Amino acid sequence: MQNSTQAANAWRILFLLFLANLFNFFDRTIPAIIIEPIRMEWHLSDFQLGIIGTAFTIVYAIAGLPLGRMADTGSRAKLMGWGLAVWSGLTAVNGLVGSFWSFLIVRMGIGIGEASYAPAANSLIGDLFPAHRRARAMGIFMLGLPLGLLLAFFTIGAMVKSFDSWRAPFFIAAVPGLILAIFMFFIKEPKRGAAESVQVSQERVDRPIRRVLAVPTFLWLVMAGLCFNFATYACNSFLVPMLQRYFLMPLHEAAVATGVIVGVTGLFGLTLGGWVADKIHQRVANGRLLFAAFSLIISTVCTAWALHAGRIDIGMFVAVFSLGWLFAYNFYTCVYTAIQDVVEPRLRATAMALFFAGLYLLGGGLGPVVVGGLSDHFAHTAMLAAGAAEMTEAFKAVGLHDAMYLIPVALFLTMVFLFMASRCFVRDAKRMKEGLVAVVEPEVTAVTA
Repeated sequence: MQNSTQAANAWRILFLLFLANLFNFFDRTIPAIIIEPIRMEWHLSDFQLGIIGTAFTIVYAIAGLPLGRMADTGSRAKLMGWGLAVWSGLTAVNGLVGSFWSFLIVRMGIGIGEASYAPAANSLIGDLFPAHRRARAMGIFMLGLPLGLLLAFFTIGAMVKSFDSWRAPFFIAAVPGLILAIFMFFIKEPKRGAAESVQVSQERVDRPIRRVLAVPTFLWLVMAGLCFNFATYACNSFLVPMLQRYFLMPLHEAAVATGVIVGVTGLFGLTLGGWVADKIHQRVANGRLLFAAFSLIISTVCTAWALHAGRIDIGMFVAVFSLGWLFAYNFYTCVYTAIQDVVEPRLRATAMALFFAGLYLLGGGLGPVVVGGLSDHFAHTAMLAAGAAEMTEAFKAVGLHDAMYLIPVALFLTMVFLFMASRCFVRDAKRMKEGLVAVVEPEVTAVTA
C-alpha cells in the first residue's frame, strides 16, 4: 500500500510526465498544421505530404523496441531526459531546413527521440499507481495528447501569421522541451512492481518479447491500436488541409476548428472517461474494454455521418465530428490500462514498445500515406469525370474529403478488435497475477529457510 508521502510524490512525477507528453504531441503536430504552406513552397503532392508523417512513425516504431527494453532494464528517468533533449533540439533544426528531403530526415531523427518516452513513461506510471487508480492516472498523463494538440492548433496558425513564416513554430516549440528534459533527470524511480498487491521479482526475464506476445488480450489490443492509430494519424495529418480545401477556411480558422475536434474533446474524454472506466472496472472485470468498444461505435457513426453530409454548415460538421472524437478518446484510458493489467511489471515497457510498434509501424505509418495516396487518386478521378484538362484545387478538395472515409472504417475495425480483447481479458489478467505469486513464492521460501 502507498503511504501519503509516496502518493504525493507519485502525483508530482505524473504531472511532470504529463507536461512532457503535452510537448511531445505539440512538437509532433506542427507539420500537420503548416502542411499547405510546405506543399505550395516545395510543390508537393498529397502522397509526399503523407510520407512526412509515415517516415516519422516508422522510425518511431522501430526505435521504440530497443528503447523499450532499455526502459525495462535501465534508468527510465535518464532515458526520458535524453530523449526529450534530442527531439526538442531536432525540432529547432526542422525550422532551418531548405528542402523536402532534409525536412524528412530531421523528422525521422525526432521520431527516434520521441520513441524513448512513451514506453518508459507508461512503465513508470504502472509502478507509481495501484490497479484501481491507473485509469485515472493514465487519463491525466494522456491529457497531454489533447492539450498538446489544442495548444498547437490554437497557436501555430497565429505564429505563422505573426512571423510570416511556417518555420517560426519549430524554434519556439524547442525551448520548453529542453527545459523539461533537465527536470526528468531528477525523478526518483520506484521499484518495478512497487504498486502491485504482491511482491514482484526484480530478476531479468528470459525471452521477454515471446512472453508478451503469448498474451492473447495483448495481441487483440495491438490490432485495435493499429486501426485506431490509422484513423487518428490520418485525421491529424489531413483534417486542417481538408477544411481549407473543402470548406474554404483560412489556415488559422481551420487549425482552430481542428483543435476543437481533436483537442477540446480530449479534455473531457480523458478525464471523465478515465473516471468512468475505473468505476466500471470495479464492477465488471472486463468493463473497461467493453466501455471502449461501445465508445468506438459512437465514434464510427458520428465521423461517418459528418463526412457523408457533404458541405454542411461548418459548425454542424465540427460539432458532430467532435462528438465522435470525444468518445474515441476512451481508447487511451481503457486500452493502455488493460495492458498494465495483463502484462507483469518487469515486461511493461517492452509490452508498450511492442504495442507502439504495431500502432505506429502499421497504423500511424500507413494512415497518412494511404489517405494521401487515395486523395491523389480520387482527385484525378474527379478531374477525369469532369472532363477537365488540368488538376485544380477544387478536384483536390473532393479527393481529400472522399479519402477521409477511411477514418470511420478504421474506427469500426478498432471496435471489433476491442470486443475480441474483452473476451479473453479476465483469463489473462488472472494468469498475470498468478504468475507474480509463482515467481515470488520460491524466493520467500528460500529466505525463510
